[in-house]
Amino acid sequence: MGWDIFWSETIGSAILLLLGAGVVANVILPKTKGFAGGWLMISFGWGFAVFAGVYAAWKSGAHLNPAVTVGVWASGAKEFVPGFAVTFPHMLVYFAGEFVGAFIGAVLAFLAYKKHFDQDADPAVKLGVFSTGPELRSYAWNFITEVIATFVLVYFVVVSGQTKGSALGPLAVALIVVAIGASLGGPTGYAINPTRDLGPRIAHAILPIKGKGSSDWSYSWVPIAGPLVGGILAGLLSQATI
Repeated sequence: MGWDIFWSETIGSAILLLLGAGVVANVILPKTKGFAGGWLMISFGWGFAVFAGVYAAWKSGAHLNPAVTVGVWASGAKEFVPGFAVTFPHMLVYFAGEFVGAFIGAVLAFLAYKKHFDQDADPAVKLGVFSTGPELRSYAWNFITEVIATFVLVYFVVVSGQTKGSALGPLAVALIVVAIGASLGGPTGYAINPTRDLGPRIAHAILPIKGKGSSDWSYSWVPIAGPLVGGILAGLLSQATI
């Protein structure tokens, strides 16, 4: 069953990043049809990317995000999906699928926009297609922003999954992601997902992108640590509120 979980998370995460990075590319890269489409276009694009990814990864419960995986663990759940217990090795299966899928999705987004990446643009713009970065760099406050934003996402996912009579659907998760982007995404670009940032950042580092600059590794710990802490806090709090 482990391979089924891995491939489910890989496919779902690849679709998530292809569409998510794709909408960012469409808005910020030169000479695209969607150029300068604005923040709300990006927020809705990411929301619908989640919608598609969740449907694709139904077999694994569609975590697509290590913060969700650790949130489920912290909630005290016994199984991730029926027959697949909540254990550390099984968490690693989820993490692996989420990371590999995010990397693949970022590469596919690059291929789709290859000619636009070849245009002259600020290296930071090209990096912004792949990974998040703060508008005002303050590592402590950027970390707090990611904790808060991820807490909202994971608490909603975990509580909706545990509440009797509640059915958490892909559209509901998509709308929460849009809401987070519109409300809390301004300071950091709302990673709210460690592998969503790390996989594409590695892709940026190794792909032959014309005119690219630094992959900004000094900031990379924030969109990893912040979402993980937010996810754990959400899972722990859900135990007290369900």
